[in-house]
Amino acid sequence: MKILFLSRLFYPHIGGVEKHVMEVGKKLVKMGYKVTVITEENGKREKVEGIEVYRIPLTTSEKFKKFQIWWWLWKNRNLIRQVDLVHAHDVGFWYFPFRFLFPKKPFYLTFHGYEQYPPTKRAILIRKISEKISFANICVGDYIPKWYGTKANCITYGGVEMLPILQTNTNNKNILFIGRLDEQTGIMTYLQAFKKYQLLATNYHLLILGDGPLKRKADNFIRNNKLEAKILGFVANPEKYLQEARFAFVSRYLSILEAMVGKRLVFATYDNPLKEDYLKLSPFSKQIVIEDSPEALYNKLVYYIQHPKEEKKKVEEAYNWAKEQTWEKMVNLYLKLWRAR
Repeated sequence: MKILFLSRLFYPHIGGVEKHVMEVGKKLVKMGYKVTVITEENGKREKVEGIEVYRIPLTTSEKFKKFQIWWWLWKNRNLIRQVDLVHAHDVGFWYFPFRFLFPKKPFYLTFHGYEQYPPTKRAILIRKISEKISFANICVGDYIPKWYGTKANCITYGGVEMLPILQTNTNNKNILFIGRLDEQTGIMTYLQAFKKYQLLATNYHLLILGDGPLKRKADNFIRNNKLEAKILGFVANPEKYLQEARFAFVSRYLSILEAMVGKRLVFATYDNPLKEDYLKLSPFSKQIVIEDSPEALYNKLVYYIQHPKEEKKKVEEAYNWAKEQTWEKMVNLYLKLWRAR
């Protein structure tokens, strides 16, 4: 079977969607499938982990970008013609014109996340059109049907590679943040909570793995408040830092899964009702700490530092769920979806 994935970004970019497409693609290649990815960037054609990658060169503004993408896809429509199916990751609109050019070509979608809160009417409309022209879809999270009105064929929360089994170590004095430095990941809420804790005790350190639009603001907050915190930027493999941490400050599914399978207690935060549902509608919501303010996060941080048995119980329950969410299971979900139509 020949499969074409459409994804706005792909390796070497670091992010949840990028890793999802890479891991699913790698596993499919090993199973004997031919996988091609079309993504944005610099016009290069290359092979990554056995995956054929075509990068669309973009030279226009964001407003007109879709027309340049459509034109490139038109000029390279043989890439669509020669595959058995097309599967878009969020960027369903890329395929709008070609759904009619190739009406019998199976077309599928994975909806990975949300654009902003509240979702705009335009964002909801584009998703509904994408859903209507697709054969079937996968939603990453139960909140998507609720907030976008999507009729999900499958619900998932991502995949994870099993790490060497770690044990909860209450002697570790590091807290690890993983994610983009933006509003959606709650970086400033975490920093404010850590500031309150540092006033109580100075033996903990916060390591921040990420980058983004709030990096300068976060860095200034760290310096101005003399926090024992350091921004290390994005790293491809955060596992070694996870081994040295006691807690994980993470609010996105992929990082949550990685922390859970690494046996680290997760502290997640939200600042709007959509993000609250993103976290609380998940099947692992009872196995992590979910709060909406620095004060609440601080109180739970103190509680679990003082109650290591409760910490261990929560961590073990989270691990037992997360260890079943392998990338092999994810690939089987895709294959089941494609074969069902």
